[in-house]
Amino acid sequence: MPQKNKATDGYKQLSEAITSGHVEGLYIFYGEERYLLERCLIELRKHLCPDGLDGFNYRRFEGRSLTAETLDDAINTLPVLAEKTLLEVHDFDIFKHEQKEILNELFKDLPDYVCLVFIYDTVQYKPDGRIRLNVEIQKNAQVVEFTVQSPDKLVNWITRHFADAGKKISKTDAQYLSFITGGLMSSLHGEIGKTAAFAVGDTVSRDDIDAVVTPVLDAVAYKLTDALARRDHQDAMRILDELLRMREAPHKLMFSISLKMRQLLAARVCLDSSSGKEALMDICGLREDYKAKALLDTARRLNIAECRDAVLFCAETALDLNSTSEPEVRMTELITRLAHRKDQTDTGI
Repeated sequence: MPQKNKATDGYKQLSEAITSGHVEGLYIFYGEERYLLERCLIELRKHLCPDGLDGFNYRRFEGRSLTAETLDDAINTLPVLAEKTLLEVHDFDIFKHEQKEILNELFKDLPDYVCLVFIYDTVQYKPDGRIRLNVEIQKNAQVVEFTVQSPDKLVNWITRHFADAGKKISKTDAQYLSFITGGLMSSLHGEIGKTAAFAVGDTVSRDDIDAVVTPVLDAVAYKLTDALARRDHQDAMRILDELLRMREAPHKLMFSISLKMRQLLAARVCLDSSSGKEALMDICGLREDYKAKALLDTARRLNIAECRDAVLFCAETALDLNSTSEPEVRMTELITRLAHRKDQTDTGI
């Protein structure tokens, strides 16, 4: 039986439970990787409700309108010609609910014929150890966090999905695809389908990826710092325009650009101290060595003064955004200023 209240490899754990016939009575699902979470729900529904979700043995509730009394009634409804009833509760903040004492009693003695699953998406799962309800959850719930998968697992998963579509992809291009989509399977799944359909021949190229995949904000900000390091000011302004057209809040864009500049400074420090990739990943909290390699490659084109100036310029612009009515103008001025700083360096000024 799986250990209670421990964040685990959710998909693997639940698949094993279904295969062995030992589905738990109480689950809590949360985490960034929605693709795996949804896959677990699909398998659980197939196992407990083989005749579909229209029968008596499946109930779905939305947390905003759910009361503890309604949940109690559903829990005490016997299944019809089935082993268990499946009750899904979406975005129900257990720890802040006004009827916590009733929930506490429900979790103490769940019937064997119930599988109750709490799914967190728009509401954050935040256990509160100060209340008694948390004790019952620790004793009775299988808490599963669906985390972003490791880089190696993602590359293997991407490769398999392209193979299913009749395509090949190199490890480097698979890493690149993961990088520009943010590394979430929920995003990657659709982008793999688009790229496979677009690519001519049996191998997907970097050009195929760039032609059809919309990069996440973080990846575009990396491209911006690289363009500045290459002294390609025209490309840098084009990328800034791309960022502005993403319709993200200016402060969010500024945060992402500033973060990349700070990471670039850290990369330059690591190069100067011969610390290496592992040190950079530790300093910046990076999971993928692909990102660390990209930062180090970019930092090699710059000196420590340029990196430090870039961080300071970003900090000044971020402060200006709090008092300006023209944030796009301020951000354009920032890129111009960074470009001008490089021109001064190049000419010895």
